[in-house]
Amino acid sequence: MKHCREYKKQKPQQRGCRALCCSCRLSVSSSEEAENSNSDRFASISSLAHAMVQERLDQMIRERHKARQVERRRLKRDQGTKFIVMVAMETCSYEPSEDFRESMVQMIMANRLEDPRDLRSLLNYYMSMNSQECHGIILQAFHEVCTNLFLCCRCH
Repeated sequence: MKHCREYKKQKPQQRGCRALCCSCRLSVSSSEEAENSNSDRFASISSLAHAMVQERLDQMIRERHKARQVERRRLKRDQGTKFIVMVAMETCSYEPSEDFRESMVQMIMANRLEDPRDLRSLLNYYMSMNSQECHGIILQAFHEVCTNLFLCCRCH
């Protein structure tokens, strides 16, 4: 309030353009001088207004970008990290392919694995915990399980 009173007390030629925050001064002059100074002033006011609009647009873009980043982080946090406890047991089997299939189905269903990264981790676990002689059987069983669980579910 005090600032407004001081502003009104100033002489017209000392007042600055407060609305646009620039240093242009209001003054009384002859018509010829007014035309020249008005065109310069309007050009500077126009470029100032343009700069203000550009700054606001840039600010809006930054805010939207930041909001998207926050949303992505929230989604990642909500998905969380799945901790799967697996216990490896040494067994002798007459049907290793069937045993691997059953084990994989149980792991996928119990932990509700659907994400390709989670499935890849499961496969890597089976590969790392078993001898190289079993890798072919594991890959075949994994392919069959994923085909049966995921492709058949999409058909319905």
